[in-house]
Amino acid sequence: MNDPYLPHEAEIVSRRDETKNIITLGLRFSDPKIHQAYTFTPGQFNMLYLYGVGELAISIVSDPREADVLEHTIRIVGRVTKGFAQLKVGDRMGVRGPFGRGWPLALAKQKDILIATGGLGCAPAVSAINYIMRRRDEFGKITILQGIKHSDDHIYKKRYAVWKQQPDVEVFVAADVSGPAWPFHTGRVTDFIDQSSVNFNNTIAMMCGPEAMMTVAVKALTKHQVPHEHIYLSMERNMQCAVAHCGHCQYGAKFVCKDGPVFSYSEVSALFTEKGF
Repeated sequence: MNDPYLPHEAEIVSRRDETKNIITLGLRFSDPKIHQAYTFTPGQFNMLYLYGVGELAISIVSDPREADVLEHTIRIVGRVTKGFAQLKVGDRMGVRGPFGRGWPLALAKQKDILIATGGLGCAPAVSAINYIMRRRDEFGKITILQGIKHSDDHIYKKRYAVWKQQPDVEVFVAADVSGPAWPFHTGRVTDFIDQSSVNFNNTIAMMCGPEAMMTVAVKALTKHQVPHEHIYLSMERNMQCAVAHCGHCQYGAKFVCKDGPVFSYSEVSALFTEKGF
């Protein structure tokens, strides 16, 4: 799409209520030429615009080969997302994008991959997982660690079940707080890093979620001598313009919307644990 400031109309062609406050919307551009020309890489995001309400940066969870429908998973937490929650199949919204830098999937080829996520942080990683699963012979062993605050927040259950059945794939799920029927681990998802059978000498790590969780994961991976340039983080900041003009997502000398949201840890290590950045 040529003009990064101009939203294009898209129709909602699917909707899934993942939990009571998380939805996934599938979008298709109203103009077939725009839809056909649209391309993205896993880890990038779109700016979704609801007429008269506002605009938010939302990760694309589809695989590029599934681009006939662009899926976005949204947590309902504020005024704009509450507006998104009212939408139904057939409604329209505006879309700008894609923006940002995605996951280093070319670098990860023929390597083992560790994907660690926390909360709805799993959404930015889902497109990468979908990408890898559709090209399984291009990658080594896959280890997926998914952590959530409460067991009621467990989304993508069917996807995780399918991924777990794929060859050479490990899936670990943990909840900080669990209900009585919770079948998985209760505790920190980062505990699984030491328990997994990851070959740390040949691993690319991709993480997204609360920065406290990612900090613990980085320490664990560093202990296992994974190079910082092989650890990638998807950063969350207040991305309002998506074109590095407004400054809301500035991170030191970088802008998360343009230089990220995916960074290698070696790029951001100097500021990662500093308050205010």
